[in-house]
Amino acid sequence: MPRRYEEIYPSLPLLNSDTLEHPPAAALMSVRYFQAEPDSMPDEVFAEHHVLLNLKEEPHRVQNRRDGKMRDFTLYKNDIIVTPAGMRSGWRWFATSDVIIVTLDPEKVARFAQTELGMLLDVQQFRDLPQFSDADLCAAGVMLRDALENDDISSGVMFEAMSRVLLVKLLQRYGRRRPEDVALTARFTSAHYNRVLAVIRARLDRSISVDDLAREAGMSLSHFSRVFKETLGVTPMQYVMAYRIEQAIKRMANPALSLGEVAHACGFADQAHFSRSFKQVTGQTPRQYRAEQAA
Repeated sequence: MPRRYEEIYPSLPLLNSDTLEHPPAAALMSVRYFQAEPDSMPDEVFAEHHVLLNLKEEPHRVQNRRDGKMRDFTLYKNDIIVTPAGMRSGWRWFATSDVIIVTLDPEKVARFAQTELGMLLDVQQFRDLPQFSDADLCAAGVMLRDALENDDISSGVMFEAMSRVLLVKLLQRYGRRRPEDVALTARFTSAHYNRVLAVIRARLDRSISVDDLAREAGMSLSHFSRVFKETLGVTPMQYVMAYRIEQAIKRMANPALSLGEVAHACGFADQAHFSRSFKQVTGQTPRQYRAEQAA
């Protein structure tokens, strides 16, 4: 079983989002801030993506092994190195580090890209990004770091907001979409997905059928159902239900909305239907979930 990044790092982080008393509701990423003396990390394979944001003012020498290939190079301020999930990687640095390490769950990233940005990400995501420079992305990382310094409700909200900003910037600029096939009817493409997602969003408070989605995608019902599941891993109706629950969770963060109002806005027949569906997906009733988040 792959080890976690913090299990092999030679020093403890100065700041760590996993220790927040008020964790962000979205939980899109883990963020750690390090200033570590010159040291090294053994080669390891991780189940998560790791994004290193270099904040150090002075250029310094670094070695990074990626799938057995050694890179010996100079790291400059605002340089970023992405190590994708499944890649064997090891490090050695020759000066005191000043870095932010962002850890991303590939499934959560793919889900975020689909629902928030209408992107279907290539399965080989980030493998061609050994090193690049982006001051704007690093600035977003610094705001994430700063949100960790004060562990209170407001910093949790700020952390969640800035984690979304950083992830949107990363995916929009560097996220690699799935290659489009020449015969568009042979598979479910990003264009198909965006049309289907637009229908789901527009009709969130109403009933949605597989026929509706297949018609929007311009496919027969059977072909649409097959390629949708092949592409996204779930049936169209499972996806619609998951999307309804996801949107309900966002609305439940507003204490002014009753659970009945949330249920209606997200297309559930009544509050009982909402409660059953919510528990089936999350393991909790909406009331239990809301109480836990408010605690």
